[in-house]
Amino acid sequence: MKKLDRFYIDGKWTEPAGTGLFELINPATEDVYGHVTLGSAEDVDLAVAAARRAFSSFSQSKKEWRMELLGNVVESMLKRESDLMDAVTEEMGAPSSLKGQTGTAVQAFRQAIVTLRDYSFEHMLGDNVVRREPIGVCGLISAWNWPLQLLCQKLASAFAAGCTVVAKPSEFTPLSAVVLAEALDSAGVPPGVFNLVNGDGPTVGEAISSHPGIDMVSFTGSTRAGVMVAQAAAGTVKRVCQELGGKSANIILPDADLVAAARFNVSRGFSNTGQSCHSPTRMLVSERQVDTLTDLIRKEAAQVRVGDPLDSATTMGPVVNSAQFARVQRFIERGIEEGAAVVTGGPGRPEGITRGFFIRPTVFSSVKPDMTIAQEEIFGPVLSVISYRDVDEAVEIANGTRYGLGGYIFSSNWELAREVAERMQAGRIFLNGAPSNNVAPMGGYKQSGNGREMGVFGLEEYLEVKAMLGFAGVLS
Repeated sequence: MKKLDRFYIDGKWTEPAGTGLFELINPATEDVYGHVTLGSAEDVDLAVAAARRAFSSFSQSKKEWRMELLGNVVESMLKRESDLMDAVTEEMGAPSSLKGQTGTAVQAFRQAIVTLRDYSFEHMLGDNVVRREPIGVCGLISAWNWPLQLLCQKLASAFAAGCTVVAKPSEFTPLSAVVLAEALDSAGVPPGVFNLVNGDGPTVGEAISSHPGIDMVSFTGSTRAGVMVAQAAAGTVKRVCQELGGKSANIILPDADLVAAARFNVSRGFSNTGQSCHSPTRMLVSERQVDTLTDLIRKEAAQVRVGDPLDSATTMGPVVNSAQFARVQRFIERGIEEGAAVVTGGPGRPEGITRGFFIRPTVFSSVKPDMTIAQEEIFGPVLSVISYRDVDEAVEIANGTRYGLGGYIFSSNWELAREVAERMQAGRIFLNGAPSNNVAPMGGYKQSGNGREMGVFGLEEYLEVKAMLGFAGVLS
């Protein structure tokens, strides 16, 4: 039984002021595997004080030194990669074969090194010097679905910028954050530069968001929680960067390779059990091709292997907890009630599985754009096939939700695909299954958030802009 009862503050493991306990449940077995102590506002105060002390020196460090530190973090994480993956599998059910859970986290630090190497913190604008300087102490609040990737994207940019941090992972996924803290300590991250406080949103999350000693908050999670973070931060007028919900559309144009589109959409849509905010959950297909595509989707979905996340043959594990299981089941039932047709899957657990928060990979057809399953973020393995008459209607449907995080296009006509991409209201558009990368900025339109992560755009979220007038000729 694991007992996570220490916080990492000022370079050492300390006993928390908070005393509340949160039960940790393995989503594949429903067995309790440990407890985590929930922090308090007092714990946040201690972490912020440590981060502020460390900021005075860390913010003045040379970028070459920070590049070396980031390299040490990469090496330390690689040494602990199996421990990190084991933690993610136990706490949120990601299959052990889903190495992207750890690989993307390591890549965030690798990309930060490249970004920092090529970045100039000063430039001339007319006769003025414009500097970018670390914004200060940053509160990092991350979600449970990609627990390492989401936290490391923020950490890598913050460290590269010269900022110190107070991090709060989800209370459902504290184990991987503890292992990460150990790796950061081994890498030689100076005391106070990284501080970890476990806790829930209403207590620790609110304390971080509203704290006058924190200069910026970066949050990844639901739109509902993002609103609460922004409201809490407003009183101290701090910067807020948010990556929130998504309801991404995959527009399959009539000239597309339908086999490739179906294969990609099932692979991407069911990856991580559909618990990805960029997941292409709406497949938009010409009404003349909808029957053909639906048959292809059915065949691809049949290849998904749901089961024990420790089994190398498993491609889809459980959802993270009982609340998420119940939530996804309600959406599936709502889809049926509203008249959508079940192509495959449906309510309940997969056949032969009686324990764990496993969900049947579900595909709906005959979905109307205004149905609940076509409008709300389900965050589970549920895809909706929606037909369109022409390209204009496809774009209208794609843009017809309150979200705008990701978008996908399949087409053999690059000129048409480019035109459609420019009309889609989303922060990232992928053509023909193009892979993600850490150079391109990531973020959303509308209620999918504000600000950007990754690469130069991610780095600059952690920098403040200073104009120096009358200093022409003294550019450092």
